[in-house]
Amino acid sequence: CLATGLTVVPPGSRLARAVRHAIRLARSHEDFDTVVDALHAAHAATYHWVHAVPNTALIAAALTHADGDFPGAVCRAVSGGWDTDSNGATAGSIAALLAGSPTALPERWTAPLKNRLATSVGEFHGTGFDTLAHLTHLEASRP
Repeated sequence: CLATGLTVVPPGSRLARAVRHAIRLARSHEDFDTVVDALHAAHAATYHWVHAVPNTALIAAALTHADGDFPGAVCRAVSGGWDTDSNGATAGSIAALLAGSPTALPERWTAPLKNRLATSVGEFHGTGFDTLAHLTHLEASRP
């Protein structure tokens, strides 16, 4: 999925370079702390903690290093620092999609949510995630 995502990012951009670097780091280091330290060394002095470049790199590293493990992807993304709530949510969203089915996710992660979204967007508050997935699919497949 990361390779597919990179097809819509200019190849010479800072973002593409950071993501490719993060993927290489995640593939070459067994200890994720080493990956995070390298990412912080590469980006912390240049970018604000909520900037897209370091956070996207961290998400890419977490997804790569977790190798399809949903809790592993979320925990790695959050433990890496920076914009932890957004990174955890993004890594979790991608890892969940890659899992292929809601039933593939560990129940300890899904049961507390009771299939209900809590949001300040009034008409969606309390909507089931299954309903949101259906609505998203309808929008994605609209010509």
